[in-house]
Amino acid sequence: MVGREKELKIRFVPGSCELVEEDVDIPSRRVLITGATGLLGRAVFKEFNENNWNAVGCGYRRAQPRFEQINLLDSIAVHDIIHDFQPHVIVHCAAERRPDVVESQPDAASQLNVAASGNLAKEAAGVGAFLIYISTDYVFDGTSPPYKETDVPNPLNLYGKTKLEGEKAVLENNEDAAVLRIPVLYGEVERLEESAVTVMFDKVQFSNKSANMDHWQQRFPTNVKDVATVCRQLAEKRMLDPSVKGTFHWSGNEQMTKYEMACAIADAFNLPSSHLRPITDCPVVGALRPRNAQLDCSKLEMLGIGQRTPFRAGIKESLWPFLVDKRWRQTVFH
Repeated sequence: MVGREKELKIRFVPGSCELVEEDVDIPSRRVLITGATGLLGRAVFKEFNENNWNAVGCGYRRAQPRFEQINLLDSIAVHDIIHDFQPHVIVHCAAERRPDVVESQPDAASQLNVAASGNLAKEAAGVGAFLIYISTDYVFDGTSPPYKETDVPNPLNLYGKTKLEGEKAVLENNEDAAVLRIPVLYGEVERLEESAVTVMFDKVQFSNKSANMDHWQQRFPTNVKDVATVCRQLAEKRMLDPSVKGTFHWSGNEQMTKYEMACAIADAFNLPSSHLRPITDCPVVGALRPRNAQLDCSKLEMLGIGQRTPFRAGIKESLWPFLVDKRWRQTVFH
């Protein structure tokens, strides 16, 4: 611990209440999380906050009151928060991660995914902070998996290209930074649309209508809690060993198409799946996707870093609040 701060608390006593000042221990290790309002950012903030780190999160539209409101395109604001807080670690989760949105808004996506990332890396280097830049399996074309960190990227869509350019901008501005590539994510969503995995739940639940599900692209759904743990472990390893830097991969290890994920979700909640129809053709609408961009995670595993939540357990924990049939929820969870 580096110090103590005063915190005001309300103390209730019989017949009255009073405002008292108490000493609060402040952890010595400081971490700044961008995109802390998003699905991954919330999990990263929680993981560090619960493991003896002084965590500050920043976001933009949904930031206040819990997090700092920062526009990452405002270089002065970014400079000020980093120099004021003096973080040991920065986890850069903020990004435009929706491939079809990137295709329709390329300039805005490039500003956030590339320019803002390069500037953040430069500012991190200025205060000696270890930056973890969150990237994607979509930097690969999916033709020869599994992919090691040393394999040559070849993104098929603009999202993958902007994230790859972001990687280069980060490492050019901060040679001591880390790039963490991850695949499709799911977790405790605030709304089903937050994840390409959880968004399928309504189609699974409403079995009175048939639903076409992609059965072509091979995915490795990964729990945000596991990625958050990897970020913390990587940060703590770096605090002890300055050679921990460069590019890393992390992923769940259960290979599934969206159709197979939907069937697993149905199975987890004991729901019918006969209305789900597998579509084995390559999708022709929207941005191109790699067929199988499986990531080889052995580099992090060799460092003793990693955690994997079984998909059925993780998806049940994530989705049960959105279950329409309340009777099932009551019998299972109460």
